[in-house]
Amino acid sequence: MPLRSTKDYSVGIIYFILFILTIPAMNWVVMNVGTVCTADGPCLIPVWPGIMAPSGVLMAGVALVLRDGLQAKLGVRWSLYAIIIGAELSALFSEPSLVLASVMAFFFSELADLVVYTPMRKKWPAWAIMASGLVGSMVDSAIFLSLAFGSIEFIFGQVLGKFWMSLAVALLIGYLHSRRAKAVQDEILSR
Repeated sequence: MPLRSTKDYSVGIIYFILFILTIPAMNWVVMNVGTVCTADGPCLIPVWPGIMAPSGVLMAGVALVLRDGLQAKLGVRWSLYAIIIGAELSALFSEPSLVLASVMAFFFSELADLVVYTPMRKKWPAWAIMASGLVGSMVDSAIFLSLAFGSIEFIFGQVLGKFWMSLAVALLIGYLHSRRAKAVQDEILSR
């Protein structure tokens, strides 16, 4: 699919770079930042009263949203390139088990996202982000937690934390989309 404009390409490149950086950032955050850090396990943050999640959930939520933006502006192929480059960067800073877990989680959640987000993105962009974020976060969380830490103990907190990020961004995009549609409608009416 050809790019619609230079602006789309420029924004897509920004998504590409930011998405790449979320992979090593997430691996660093999950082992170094949190209200509680377990021995041989992730650092944790609260995502709801009484529910903890690995702290990387914040970066993972950002990554899921950036991935959707990257896919919308430049296509799926660029998302896969970003995962590969991000994994290579991550290998410089993280334990091999985290790198493998991240790569596998990103790759399989990308495939899940592709199945959900792509058919919905043009007609229902906000809902596409919500639905693909939920599916992607479940796939990502199950794979990452099981490969990195040998347990899916924190999967509910992980999915919930990613849901909050997806919800916030989906609401923002829905608002911006409706504002843009209203501006176009107002311009047409004023002619």
